[in-house]
Amino acid sequence: MESVCTLPTSCVLPVLKSPCDYQVFRITPDDKNRLALLVDPTQGHAALTCCVEIFDQGGRTPSHRHQVAVEMFYVLQGEGRVVCDGKVSMIRTGDSILVPSHGIHFVENISAQRLYLLSVMVPNEDFAELIRQGVPAELDEEDLSVLGRTHCFR
Repeated sequence: MESVCTLPTSCVLPVLKSPCDYQVFRITPDDKNRLALLVDPTQGHAALTCCVEIFDQGGRTPSHRHQVAVEMFYVLQGEGRVVCDGKVSMIRTGDSILVPSHGIHFVENISAQRLYLLSVMVPNEDFAELIRQGVPAELDEEDLSVLGRTHCFR
């Protein structure tokens, strides 16, 4: 007997956002880095968090680890370093790095220019919640240029 495949009768719309729609935060008021949320579990039932991390000169995340999540960084622009369990990896535009769960790590900007990282964490492991509890911030013209926009209409 022949199997019949039927198409779904409903359509789930994708979540579409532009840089002008991103919510941006600093985790603490004194941080020299900002996080622009692209995707988080509140949108489209995602089990991951994706953001652009923007590090000003001297910007650095605190040393931390994830119990379950893996984190991937892709360098959109700039230079920096990632230290994981004492191993130093220099990163620059076009590089990617995967940090396994349990690895004690931090990322820092080592140049005079801003460092822009696309960061994906799977599963979320409360990363989006940590970001949203931070201090609201904004993207400036330099950020929008790196993200492919020269302006936003508000």
